[in-house]
Amino acid sequence: MLNNNNSENGYQDGIRPKPNIKALFPILIFLVFYLGNGIYYEYISPIDGKMGFYITSVVVSFGIALIAAFIQNRKLNFEEKINICSKGIGDSNITIMLLIFLLAGAFSGLASVTGGAVSTANMLLNIIPANFAILGLFVIACLISMSMGTSVGTISVLAPIALVVARNGGISVPLCAGTVVSGAMFGDNLSFISDTTIAATKTQGVQMKEKFLANIKLALPAAALTVVVLTFISLSTGTETVGEYDFKFLLALPYFIVFILALAGINVFVVLIIGIILFLAFGFGLDTISYASAFEAMGKGTSSMFETMIVTILVASISALIKANGGFEAILGYIRNHFNDKRGGMFGIAVLTSFMDIATANNTVAIVAAGPIARDISREFGVSGRITASLLDTCSCILQGIIPYGAQLLVAASIMGISSITIVPWLFYQFILAIFVAIVIIRAR
Repeated sequence: MLNNNNSENGYQDGIRPKPNIKALFPILIFLVFYLGNGIYYEYISPIDGKMGFYITSVVVSFGIALIAAFIQNRKLNFEEKINICSKGIGDSNITIMLLIFLLAGAFSGLASVTGGAVSTANMLLNIIPANFAILGLFVIACLISMSMGTSVGTISVLAPIALVVARNGGISVPLCAGTVVSGAMFGDNLSFISDTTIAATKTQGVQMKEKFLANIKLALPAAALTVVVLTFISLSTGTETVGEYDFKFLLALPYFIVFILALAGINVFVVLIIGIILFLAFGFGLDTISYASAFEAMGKGTSSMFETMIVTILVASISALIKANGGFEAILGYIRNHFNDKRGGMFGIAVLTSFMDIATANNTVAIVAAGPIARDISREFGVSGRITASLLDTCSCILQGIIPYGAQLLVAASIMGISSITIVPWLFYQFILAIFVAIVIIRAR
């Protein structure tokens, strides 16, 4: 049943603006500058040594879109529009999101410089029998990405190892690359410290554990089927010895502790701080870091989050203006005219999120951009916040793990010396997960 209670619709004073399709114009402006230039420089006129979708800054593109949003609606003066933006940026969920991004960056940077990620990968790889090296790569990528909270970081750590495994074991390089990317997207989707999880839960106002429990019902069966597929491939192809790798158990331990604490429902701020302390303690104890290198790594980690934080602020401002100008109501009106139940609302959220990821080639940005609209859709069509957060995170991770111009496939392809297009057919997990999402939406009541 549709929820038309204005006091709960998220608009100021409970008053809905009139639907205005023109209010969505800033999104079109963003697509022209970012997606248009990305396609041009990636496929039409590539520049040597540069990724086409990273030539035009996503920050600059959203900045231009914000200017377009300010130009619209002459009924409001400049100060009134600034006030609307400030309320959007000042939302408690946005503030929490920004602070968590900083801690997650520091954790990731410190984990990398201490050698924790490499030790974790090598430890697990030594346990996996050589005949199941492909399956092992998937499981390792799943565990590391859940612990690190970053798919690109996981791929950066595992891709060089996967290349060695492929060459030593006589395994297809694109297959190994696709397996690593698949596992990386599994953990990115589920990790408690992933920026996608942070964005999805905070934009919907739900607890991370709630979203995890909703997500696991989709991700775990899809991962299980992927394991079956990879097991069949492992059994049907001969694999030579892939070698042994050095690791330090204590450097891998913080990842598992962080995961267990997060799963237990401990506040994410506390979990990240404990993780940072553990890496500092073990890093100093094993002499893998110094005082200077530790703070340098945390500084680089937080700096790596700056673009995401700026984009979050810009998107919050643009979304607030679009909402005030009736853009969200235009989208909701379209969905109302074509769907009239919970299933339709879920489908709308899935399509909206997928479209935003295709456009931005960044799953966190896609969630931040689609989140406010998705929240209105969920209220309108009776979709719970945890389900909405799960759909936002899952659909964005599916598309982000498939598009050949996304950072995940481009990084894997670059490290392993192949084309990103050749990886796509081997992304079993993403395709299986998409099927499960479709099934859940179809069966929704």
